[in-house]
Amino acid sequence: MKKYEERLNFLQNLNKDDFFKKITLYKELLKKFNAVHNLTHFENIDENIIDSVKILDLYDLNNMKKIIDVGSGAGFPAVFLACILQDSDFFLFEPSAKKTSFLRVIKTELNLINVSIIKEKLQNYPPFKVDLIISRALMDIKPLVEISNGFYDEKTSFLLYKGSGVYDELQGLKDYQIFNQGFRNYCLLKIKEKLC
Repeated sequence: MKKYEERLNFLQNLNKDDFFKKITLYKELLKKFNAVHNLTHFENIDENIIDSVKILDLYDLNNMKKIIDVGSGAGFPAVFLACILQDSDFFLFEPSAKKTSFLRVIKTELNLINVSIIKEKLQNYPPFKVDLIISRALMDIKPLVEISNGFYDEKTSFLLYKGSGVYDELQGLKDYQIFNQGFRNYCLLKIKEKLC
């Protein structure tokens, strides 16, 4: 776990033992499920966990109390953010039955009482307002904002885990910040009015 401590400054203010136990258990469960269900092709799980939570070194998310993760897959980034932001409620939207089954096991085994798993596409679910909508590598920004209609207002932020194409996707959008960390661009975006 030394690589986590070397690369994540926010861990200095955290109960690291609890976080590291949850990471270890997550990796064991993922290995078991992946052998049968092929949930993810990630070769380096530690790098993907670090990528999931590195934003906490760059931006304070503690005031985000209701958070949606769109297309949660195997739990990146929401599971790891939920381990740290324990005062926030996370709603993980994932339509795949095998992935939601895995996420339910993770929720139980990691005792993530602040996580709700929803086996549904976001756009098919009755909307409710949230503080933050996160997504990692699901789709381009504008279609994501479009399917999020009803879940956000002018106070809601989007946290999008993007690569080098982020600036092309942001054309025509104004209210955003980019935090670059190597290959990753963490894009924080606000939408003041519905996109046309």
